[in-house]
Amino acid sequence: MEFELSETQRMMQQAARGFLADQCPSTRVRQIMETETALDPALWRAMAEQGWCGMTLPEKVGGLELGAVELAAVAEEMGRACVPGPFLSNLWAATLLAAVADRPAWAEELLAGIAAGERHATVALLEDESDWNPDAVRMPIEQRNGGLLLNGRKTLVGDAAIAERLLVVGRLNDQLAVVAVAPDDKGVSLKAAPAVDATRKLLDVEFQSVALDADRLVAQGPAAETALARATQTATVGLCAELLGGMQWVLETAVEYAKTRKQFDRPIGSFQAVQHQCADMLLLVESARSATYYAAWALSESEPNAAEAVSIAKVYVSDAAREVGNRGIQVHGGIGFTWEHDLQLYYKRFRAGEFLFGDATHHREHVATSLLKAVG
Repeated sequence: MEFELSETQRMMQQAARGFLADQCPSTRVRQIMETETALDPALWRAMAEQGWCGMTLPEKVGGLELGAVELAAVAEEMGRACVPGPFLSNLWAATLLAAVADRPAWAEELLAGIAAGERHATVALLEDESDWNPDAVRMPIEQRNGGLLLNGRKTLVGDAAIAERLLVVGRLNDQLAVVAVAPDDKGVSLKAAPAVDATRKLLDVEFQSVALDADRLVAQGPAAETALARATQTATVGLCAELLGGMQWVLETAVEYAKTRKQFDRPIGSFQAVQHQCADMLLLVESARSATYYAAWALSESEPNAAEAVSIAKVYVSDAAREVGNRGIQVHGGIGFTWEHDLQLYYKRFRAGEFLFGDATHHREHVATSLLKAVG
């Protein structure tokens, strides 16, 4: 299969690269990640003006209604610049809301606010730190006095401190359900969780007898399962594209370093061992690009194998990003470990991204299960 971005998609990607080179250099990334929320309102407004906050959202809520390929093209440049902030959290939550056909009235306003860059939302799924399978969700959602009652705990919730709504995944009458909780609702408490990647903040959230109105129910049963699956697949493609952009940055930076760094009066790039490291990185990056953009295309076109394509992309990119990070540090030698060098920012994002939305093992199991079902 031959695949190239269209002229419009290339222009969008080039514009994103120029914008981020000007608005989000590494010095600004370092400043933003030192804050409590890793959110720079000025940068976020500028990104919203580019249309990125509502790229895949319907036009009726202010979105651009573009596909996953356009999302990947822009997200790749965001990964290349190591953009901090709640982009993936908002993407995940907004796609989930948009995928619900009969959504509450407040959801329309929230989606419009997200597209405009004025409001934020996130999804609270994990109860075990490593189990991304929705079947593992056990948090009870009870019907009480015409409303809902929520008790339990969610871990590693991205950007919960700035989210206006937490889309909490639980069980209502033994069915998967999604309810919207505000961080300031009575009985909700947030606690910062340790994170490898300081450009994205994670929190643990406790729910103690949180009473909710009935209209806080976003979806239940098959509708919730379908919306959550679609949203997670879209966010996973965005993550894979981000990791791809970071891998490209590491490759280019390592090659440039190998050209200029000298040992024994020779550039280290003249040594075969270093050349092998760079060649291996190139192979990993280009293979990751193929897997990522095929998954984005399959998702945009609603191909029957889209879910498997997304899982295959995540399997490959998770492993490849780790390898590219390792080899990039190897080429740089001692300076690659230092805080002063930007390589450490990308390496930490690779390590965090490896497990976000499920690691390679999780997605290999998904692909294997799908294959077994296909052959009966």
